[in-house]
Formats: sequence, structure tokens, C-alpha cells
Amino acid sequence: MTVRTRGARYAVRGGNALRGSVRISGAKNHVLAAMCASLLTDEDLILQNVPHISDVDSLSELLVSIGARVESLPDGSLLLNGAGVNVFEAPGELITENRASFQVMGPLLARHGYAASAPPGGDVIGQRPIDVHLAGFAAMGASVRREGERFVAHGPAGGRLAGARLFMDYPSVSGTQNVMMAAALAQGRSTLINAATEPEVQNLAHVLNSMGARISGIGTQLLTIDGVDSLHGATCRVMPDRIEAGTFAIAAAMTRGDVYLEDTPSEVMDALIAKLRDVGATVETTADTMHVRGPDDLRAISFQALPYPGLATDLHAPMAALLTQANGVSIIHERVFDNRMLYVGELRKMGAEIVSTGSSAIVSGPTPLHGAHVRALDVRAGAAVVLAALCANGQTIIDDVYHLDRGYSSLATKLGGLGADIERD
Repeated sequence: MTVRTRGARYAVRGGNALRGSVRISGAKNHVLAAMCASLLTDEDLILQNVPHISDVDSLSELLVSIGARVESLPDGSLLLNGAGVNVFEAPGELITENRASFQVMGPLLARHGYAASAPPGGDVIGQRPIDVHLAGFAAMGASVRREGERFVAHGPAGGRLAGARLFMDYPSVSGTQNVMMAAALAQGRSTLINAATEPEVQNLAHVLNSMGARISGIGTQLLTIDGVDSLHGATCRVMPDRIEAGTFAIAAAMTRGDVYLEDTPSEVMDALIAKLRDVGATVETTADTMHVRGPDDLRAISFQALPYPGLATDLHAPMAALLTQANGVSIIHERVFDNRMLYVGELRKMGAEIVSTGSSAIVSGPTPLHGAHVRALDVRAGAAVVLAALCANGQTIIDDVYHLDRGYSSLATKLGGLGADIERD
């Protein structure tokens, strides 16, 4: 298990170009949803390529608290079994740790006819479209209401959820995953219109199908789920994390480095690859590798953070760090979360010239960055200040790196292996 240490910090001395190779870990947003899917069956679900991140630990703790079995196997896989689940209300103190924890709602409701949970926790990066989850449950016949600080859902009296045709107001990744899991055990056919198409959603659908679900339209905005009476166990591999891969690719480009990324899902990273090439980086790929070489001079660009296949919102902040070193004025538009700009103030402390206007940011560069005392305010804002520190003159102290532990496995160790001067204390 990964230990989240709230008092931990990074000390980074900038100036080293990153060189070498690094293996990318399993995807955070895939493994967490798959862990919740284990609640849909009494049989074992074994997940391979599980990342060592604190979000996996906090969700494991939540699952154990409601009666599930979670066991780390000698080969690093995770075994999950929901046969012993006897509590159908997710503990509030654990739900607030991890936004994916709200995804226990769909499986619990589908199998047991009742579920309750506080709103999802995690980073403070904007409104979570919880209505997408709740509307999906209601469309399948559940009674959904709010009781104080928690949402409560009851299934139809004396029966299973019923398949329904549902238009999703927003293509929410977690909402699509949650409703899809509930629909897998509903009676009849469910059709999700305007479903999220992110690779992590697609791979959860493949996990569910390997457990006996009948999901078609995978990868499109029109998902069809024919409910089945029961699901069974399976062994599945967690996809590589495209956000971790993107973070290291950006780091290679902005430090004028030369980095080979192993076990990287480059085939679902077209938007980032295009933008890295636009700034002047050389990017070569195979189906599962990426080789990034940074240019002597970075070019300013503009981009929008969008749902897939657009540039992922989770790479917005790291890309902003890169653009502080680019020649010219870059413009960023955030189209997913309404509070993604937490990194701006921290980068300004290091000398960056960034102006934020609502959901957009204007970055002027290149600006010489200097060491400062900054904070990781969320997972991706934290990644941005780490990347900036790699290019800064002098030492940067980064507090609250427990946020980074939520989404990056052994970040300091991996960066150190590429030549970064980084220490954790």
C-alpha cells in the first residue's frame, strides 16, 4: 500500500535535461472504476498493472469498510471480491478522499437495491456533474433523493433496475462509468446517449464485458447495455496511464531532454502529440511507446482542454508550465472544469507571466523561472509546479505533495531516474 504523508514535500533543483527511459504505470481513472465494478459480482475480480497511488489505497479502504475483500497478490495484482458486502452506505470520511468513490453507488444500487453516499471528493477543480449519475439511476426506476449531506437511492420495490434510454446532459467520465455499471445488471436494454468516450470509459466497458456484461458501441457516444442476471469474476489488465505519460512527455520537451516512455498508450494521445509537435518537440511513437526529444527553442501555441479525443483537462496545467518556456504568447481555454486555474498563482511565484481570465489563461514566454516555496494545490496543479521546478534556477520547495501521490506512482523516483535533482522529505 502507498502511504499518503500530508507533511511531505519535494526539494527540486532545476537545470537538468531529462534523459533515459521510464515505464508508465496503470491508469488511475481506469483502475478506480474497475475496483468499483468488483461490487457487481460475488466472484473474484483480479486487476493487473495496478498503480501504486494513494487513490487506490483510499478506495480499497472504502471497499473493505463495506464488507468487500481487497488483497494485494505477490505479482502486484489486486484481488477484489464483493461477496461479503453488507453495508450499502459509503463512509463520508472516505468518500471525501477520492472522487471515484462515488462510483460505488451504481454497483450497490444494481445488486442490492439501495445505496447512499456523500458527494465525491478529490481535487477542488470545479463542479462535479453529479446530476448525470443521479438522472441515470432515476431513469432506470430508482428513487433518488438528497438527505442532508448524502445522496440516497432506492431501487424499484421488489425488483431490479429497468433498462432505459437516457440522454446525458454532459459526457461525464465518472457519470458514464457509474450508470454503465448500474445498467449492466438492469432488466432490459439501456441506451446512453452523449456518453463519454474516454479510453478509461472504453476499458471499463471491456472489463465489464469480460465479467459477462453485454455492452456495445464502445468508444462512441451511443452506448448500448443489455442487462444480464449476474456477472462473474475475471482477470483484467489496467491500461497504461495516458496522463502520467503525457506529464513525462511534457517534461522531456520543456527541459530540452530526450526521454523514451515505455508502456505508453500513444494511440489514444493524438491531441497531446500534435501539440508537442506544434511547440517544436520531436515525437516518435509505436502502439505502446513514445520517444520525445525537446527542441532548443519552444514555440508558443494555443489549445483547448476538451473531452476526449481533445486534449485532456488533466494535462492543461502541465502544458501551461511548458508554455512559460515558449517563445511568444500562448492562449489556453479550459472547457471541462471551472476551477482548473489553481496552478496560476503558484507558477507566478516562480516568475511565470500568466494572466487568467475566467476559464482561459494567457501565457507569455519565455520567462526565466526561479526557485520558490510553492504548493501542490491539486494533482495536476502539483505536476505543473514540479515541471516548472525542473526548469527553474535554484531550489524549489513544493509542499502538499500528497496530492501528487493520488495520481502519480513514485513520481520523484521516476524523475530522479531520468536525471532530475529531486528529493522527497
